[in-house]
Amino acid sequence: MTDLSVKNSTPLLQVEGLHMSFPAGSGIASKKHAVVRAVDNVSFTIEEGKTFGLVGESGCGKTTVGKCILRVYRATGGKIFYMGTDITGLPDKQFNSFRREIQLIFQDPYGSLDPRQSVYSILKEAIVCDGKRHSKEQIRARVNELLGLVELAPAMSGRYPHEMSGGQRQRLGIARALACEPKLVVCDEPVSALDVSIQAQIINLFKELQKKLGLTYLFIAHDLAVVRHIADTIGVMYLGHLVEVMDAEKLYTSPVHPYTRALLSAVPITDYDVERSRRREVLQGEVPSPINAPSGCPFHPRCKYATDVCRQTMPELRDMGDGHFSACHHPCTGAALQQEQTAQG
Repeated sequence: MTDLSVKNSTPLLQVEGLHMSFPAGSGIASKKHAVVRAVDNVSFTIEEGKTFGLVGESGCGKTTVGKCILRVYRATGGKIFYMGTDITGLPDKQFNSFRREIQLIFQDPYGSLDPRQSVYSILKEAIVCDGKRHSKEQIRARVNELLGLVELAPAMSGRYPHEMSGGQRQRLGIARALACEPKLVVCDEPVSALDVSIQAQIINLFKELQKKLGLTYLFIAHDLAVVRHIADTIGVMYLGHLVEVMDAEKLYTSPVHPYTRALLSAVPITDYDVERSRRREVLQGEVPSPINAPSGCPFHPRCKYATDVCRQTMPELRDMGDGHFSACHHPCTGAALQQEQTAQG
């Protein structure tokens, strides 16, 4: 297994060889003992105060990774270290001491809020669940503080979720997570349900809160254009596997995995001349079923560079230098990438 750990310091979060499998279900058409390998040997680290973006198509396993970290799912293999402590197999009583420090922001800001509770009640519930005694004045002051952090007026505390816009509801979801004073926040596609103009506002809010409170984010998304504006490091997933990890800015200029390059080619560019002249990399076929995953490299059925070694041997994440890791038998690097782009350009 490739070691992606941060040297000379203990990262806030370290995931090593994470596996998560589910029974394939029952029925006449189902196979006996078949399993869905939602996450297969995923490793990454997040330093304190940084953002790790996890991107990929729907169904690639990125949300499952987040739920394993939150202990919504018990990982079937691998280890998860939080501040140097292995939390993977901790009994619930011991893990409870970490629950307030690891919070989740949901994709659907409306579905994740109780429609029968007011803003004040939702935030109060998160504040008082620490088991400490709080006076009414302390709770009111904390609610107003949290609303100010997410740029909502104190007068909003009497409203209900259905009386708020999508952006306001997501700000409330963020405030609820902040009520627990977390160190790590798992953001599960937190802007995908919002209008584009509101997405930019929420992304800027995430960045401001990170600077102000020293938060660490695992930012899960399927939109590379969104992740670019917030992530320090980006990991690209495909069919449960991490296929490329590198610095966020470099990912957009020097990707070497064919899948990453295909994703980037689908991101629209506002410059008309550049957009018109650039070459699209259209993937053929559909994503294979995780129940009947292909042998060797999971991407080889859709990859035009695939050879026999790709069909037979699973590639490991290899260090390409300067913090760049890629799981590809034939990474297109340096002069080869430039030559191909020129020939096709």
